[in-house]
Amino acid sequence: MRILGIDLGDKRIGLALSDPMGWTAQGLDVIAGAGGTNNDIKRIREVVAKHEVGKVIVGLPLNMDGSAGPRAEKARAFAQRLSRSLGLPVEMWDERLTTVEAQKRLIEVDMRRAKRRQVIDQLAAILILQNYLDAKSRKIDPNSGSEQ
Repeated sequence: MRILGIDLGDKRIGLALSDPMGWTAQGLDVIAGAGGTNNDIKRIREVVAKHEVGKVIVGLPLNMDGSAGPRAEKARAFAQRLSRSLGLPVEMWDERLTTVEAQKRLIEVDMRRAKRRQVIDQLAAILILQNYLDAKSRKIDPNSGSEQ
């Protein structure tokens, strides 16, 4: 079963897709002009059908202290709408620092700022999905961060 990872942004939505075994995440696409509109959900539905996705992981942008702010509530509402539309399980995954990590990696490979803006959301989606896949393979509790 393939899993779709989503990094919901105000301007773009980054998409990543797992391999069929659920071991690795690869970048898939960026939906521009995003923010969680009905058109965005329609495009995601097309991706889900094309790649035979069985589960969706949406990044949850919590504050550093673990509290949920307005962006987290927006992501939760989007995930609920997405779940109803797709008829698939949609899980939230803590995405704290994924955009920072993505930015750091792109700077390390000396990518120009303009190009970084084009790919950062996709790389953040890859990191969200890969962290989820790694945690599930080690059976990490997403709430406590400890192995079960």
